[in-house]
Amino acid sequence: MPLIQLIVVLIVIGLILYLVETLLPIDPTIKQIIRVVIVIAVILWLLSLVGLLPAKVGMATPLLRYRV
Repeated sequence: MPLIQLIVVLIVIGLILYLVETLLPIDPTIKQIIRVVIVIAVILWLLSLVGLLPAKVGMATPLLRYRV
């Protein structure tokens, strides 16, 4: 994945997280849980992109297996 595309994806994820924080009228503890889940998912995704975490589980595995 090119660096520009990676930066754009991270900006979009940050924007979605910001919108969840500001626009959704839900309990602050649920917002905290959503924030933690998104941050952990992004960290795991970045680690798998760099190659520090093997992509064995998830929806991307079949796509990677049949890629030409």
